[in-house]
Amino acid sequence: MKRFLLPLLVPALLLAMLTVAHAGVTAESFSLSPYVGGYSFLGREHLETGPVFGLRAGYNFTKNFGTEAVFDFARAHHSDGAPGHVDAYNYHLDALYHFMPAGPVVPYLAAGYGGQTRENDLEVTYGAFNYGGGIKYFVTDGLAVRGDVRGLYMHHDEASFHNVEYTVGVDFMFGGVKPKAAAAAQPESAPAEAPLEPIPAQEPTPGHFKYCITLHGEFDIDRALIRPEYVPEIERVSDFMKKYPSTTAVIEGHTDNVGNADYNLELSQRRAESVVNYLVEKLGIERSRLQAKGYGLTRPIADNSTDEGRQKNRRMEAIIDCAFDVREVQPPERLCIYLVVDFDSGKADVKPQYRDEIAKVGDYLKSYPTTTAVIEGHTDNVGSVENNMQLSLKRAQAIVSYLIQNFGIEPGRLSAKGYGSTRRIAYNNTPEGRAKNRRVDAVIDCVIKK
Repeated sequence: MKRFLLPLLVPALLLAMLTVAHAGVTAESFSLSPYVGGYSFLGREHLETGPVFGLRAGYNFTKNFGTEAVFDFARAHHSDGAPGHVDAYNYHLDALYHFMPAGPVVPYLAAGYGGQTRENDLEVTYGAFNYGGGIKYFVTDGLAVRGDVRGLYMHHDEASFHNVEYTVGVDFMFGGVKPKAAAAAQPESAPAEAPLEPIPAQEPTPGHFKYCITLHGEFDIDRALIRPEYVPEIERVSDFMKKYPSTTAVIEGHTDNVGNADYNLELSQRRAESVVNYLVEKLGIERSRLQAKGYGLTRPIADNSTDEGRQKNRRMEAIIDCAFDVREVQPPERLCIYLVVDFDSGKADVKPQYRDEIAKVGDYLKSYPTTTAVIEGHTDNVGSVENNMQLSLKRAQAIVSYLIQNFGIEPGRLSAKGYGSTRRIAYNNTPEGRAKNRRVDAVIDCVIKK
């Protein structure tokens, strides 16, 4: 049997050793599998073990369940000295169940039913049931080395026959559903994908200001417990909310980029909820005024390639929605002002009736000369993505120019950013919703001493 197995087995094993293993079985994939091996006739058939050559064609409905159509040929000589040989043709349809389908080593069980036709002096056909299993070793996404052992049971004219087939081969895989890649970490300034909900938590409510505190509270790796040294940071939020009882807050949790994106999203949610629970249970803030929101690894503030950067990204933030006059508050770390500035569709011209809105930003920047501001432009979803990006940037630049020309704000303190239609605050399926999305936000970063 060595002379039949070595030509396929040796190259397959060398390929397995020289190649890094990749993903295993994928759903909705096809396979084509040539193989060679040996076929043993057990019991009273008086036939010697002979070589077998065959081909399998398969389809995987899911990563675990698949089916294969099989055809092979075996030739055997008589062990009792009788002249001639017997040609056996096997054909069957099998069901397969894969264990640990993600690979690279995938064991499986198989069973099926078909027939065996033998040709000697006469031709005879048996019904044949087969059962067994094997192992697939994936050397690339589309290539696996495979070993398989089957028992065959046949019954004909009151007689039963038991045979064994053992083979090695190669699986060539085609198509299939590719696994989703983990979400890549993105800078905070990158445009976010359009949210499923109409009003993202990070957007200011019309007519309100956003008082945003970056809590200097970091978490241990894979933990959501609040460190004692960061309790005073959480008390800052509590003190502010007690001073202004009409305020509400969104507590945001964040992670570094180590680990699965889905798990990090769940971990960040637990971190946010731990802060909310502390504010409620220890500091007496009503739960109805608080919301927990986890962002996982999508909003880093530092480089995830270093331990120090990853520690900074394992953080919490508080965004407080306040309905008050901005002049009553000392400069926070960040103030996000929603400008109620409506633009005509496809236009970036500033209408005269919105000068008072823009004056809120101008007056604030003049009152606190250490501050800088990013003016963000937004559009509805009418038109192409590229055109909307350009139009939103023009809208932001129009507000920047207005602040420079009418309030004397130094150009170096202002920058413009266009987000197109990626950050909506209302549904785009009504004229009113689209009008709300054609807006400008001002994000003011304040330099203060701590």
